[in-house]
Amino acid sequence: MNKFIKICSVVLASVSLLSTFSAHSQRIKDLADIQGVRSNQLVGYGLVVGLPGTGEQTPFTEQSFKTMLSNFGISMPANLKPQIKNVAAVAVHADLPAFAKPGQKVDITVSSIGSSASLRGGTLLQTILVGIDGNAYAVAQGSLVVSGLGAEGLDGSSVVINTPTVGRISNGATVEREIKSAFMSGDHITFNLRSSDFTTAKRMADTINDFIAGTARAIDATSVKVTAPRDASDRVSFLSMIENLEFEPDSPAAKIIVNSRTGTIVIGSEVKLLAAAITHGGITVTINEQQEVTQPDAFAEGETAVTENSIIDVNQDDSRMFVFDPGVTLDTLVRAINEIGAGPGDVMAILEALDQAGALRGELIII
Repeated sequence: MNKFIKICSVVLASVSLLSTFSAHSQRIKDLADIQGVRSNQLVGYGLVVGLPGTGEQTPFTEQSFKTMLSNFGISMPANLKPQIKNVAAVAVHADLPAFAKPGQKVDITVSSIGSSASLRGGTLLQTILVGIDGNAYAVAQGSLVVSGLGAEGLDGSSVVINTPTVGRISNGATVEREIKSAFMSGDHITFNLRSSDFTTAKRMADTINDFIAGTARAIDATSVKVTAPRDASDRVSFLSMIENLEFEPDSPAAKIIVNSRTGTIVIGSEVKLLAAAITHGGITVTINEQQEVTQPDAFAEGETAVTENSIIDVNQDDSRMFVFDPGVTLDTLVRAINEIGAGPGDVMAILEALDQAGALRGELIII
């Protein structure tokens, strides 16, 4: 162990003995990623065979089937159209983790790209997975696990549960080529915060500098650049200590997220209200249509007539008004809204009105 690592070990021991962290402290590894250490997407095209009659009869499936047979030395007459109902063309994709080495296994997802009704019971034949550069990095093969289910009756009615045209194969691909990482290049390592914040970036840099003085500097709201040793073993040991340092990130910006489709509302803890009054009342309008039949007198000339009679009833519930003092927090706001019995739609209207009135200290985001 060289002198640099010995110094780091002594400082780490001192920090462990003398430092106490608050309940909100988090490790650097839980808040930031190392620049250049990332996964890579792989994709391939293949055939799933052995389907119980749920395959497809499409031109590109037939072409792929003939090509597969020719690779095994079997040639089909050009005028012969194969009747295949147990084969489906599929797209295969996977994420290749950082530092994955040849021989390791990764999970894959298989999706039908044709008219196959279900991939249940199928087996993926050898499929090459390539990266964005066109090079092959993994080979996939195996039996699919499909959670979806589909059933169809003779009258044309059908029931589909989940998605039967997508399946997974755990450890279904074998890595054949390693992707070079930028981890060992240069004299610095850059940590990128998953949520950009100037205060959090500064606090992280200060925490690293308290551990080893003069090694870190925040370069923007996302990135903190740290001086690191060039030797591979030393760099791994150094990062092992750095990523486990704890500090307290800054509170997130005050936001209210409203999902208008599902009615979900999430209010951040930093959201506050200025002095405001909220009233909530409901108006119920009921319209009943009644028909009155009028008949002529006995032995009199005339026809039976039908008259429409509309009865409109309007009921207005008692309204309640709540007055908030400046600086009201999330807890008070939520309790007040619950007291007036407002549903998700009413809460959205109240929040929008508060935002328009300038009484809402926070960003209202509607998705």
